[in-house]
Amino acid sequence: MEFTYSKFLAIWQVFALVLSGLAIVTGIVIFILHKLRFSSIRDYKQKYDYLAANDSKMIYYVIISFAVALTLFINTVYNATVQISYVWFFVRMFIAICLGTLIIYISYLMMKFAYPSTLEKKMKKWRYKPRVNKKTGNVMKLLSEEEEDVHLDEGMQAEENVFSVDYDVWVDEESGDVQIEKYPGHLIAHQCNSCGFKTMKLVKEEIILAPTEHTDGEMIKNYQCSYCKAKRTKTVKVAKLSQTESHYELPVHLHFKEEEKVNMVTIELNISNGKTKIYEFTSTKQASEFLKEYKLED
Repeated sequence: MEFTYSKFLAIWQVFALVLSGLAIVTGIVIFILHKLRFSSIRDYKQKYDYLAANDSKMIYYVIISFAVALTLFINTVYNATVQISYVWFFVRMFIAICLGTLIIYISYLMMKFAYPSTLEKKMKKWRYKPRVNKKTGNVMKLLSEEEEDVHLDEGMQAEENVFSVDYDVWVDEESGDVQIEKYPGHLIAHQCNSCGFKTMKLVKEEIILAPTEHTDGEMIKNYQCSYCKAKRTKTVKVAKLSQTESHYELPVHLHFKEEEKVNMVTIELNISNGKTKIYEFTSTKQASEFLKEYKLED
């Protein structure tokens, strides 16, 4: 029996080391492929979209790979102690799994709460990097919110007005060529089934069955498209009275005496669940309009 256990430990030692090495190699390969794929993208807008869709996910996969590698490696140390009894084998495995799980969990929290601000900076670099007209080679100009409206149709302007979509308009001042890029807005709006724009917003809520301390209630949410005025309703459940939510009251108006000297307005919301949301605007007028719309989302 003693010989069998020792033989098992010898096999496990090799097995764990090999798998640990493979996990490290996997993490490195994921990281390199991620960087190569990003580098191969030439279009700045596509670089922005790729970072938004993949950067956090790929980095988290790399962290998981290294955490698995560390977990496996720990299961190969203190072999002399583990040989004394199989109990120590399971103790070592338990400690290794706990450490690996802790690393993954802490990394998850960091990727969820801390990394988004870093990712936002990386994405902004490519969003606002000067565009070059592929036809003429001229550097294009990014229009302001006021200047770009002439190049947006009414539906696009309606999407911007409800902050569901943000459009950047780049213009070649010499040739007159225009390039319009679409980005996610600060607030969520549903796509209208009638006009196809993301301008369907919540306008009214009606409770048809009041909740109690023991049963859920029912509510009808009324949506209306701010562009084509189409309407839609949706029935949802209302949580029991014991499940309360706190609401954050936002100021309804912003005003600076020298508006023309304001380059950027930043609104930071610290929410009760620990999240922090930061919104940036190019004018106080736009920020004020955002705050009005935000109340509908609250």
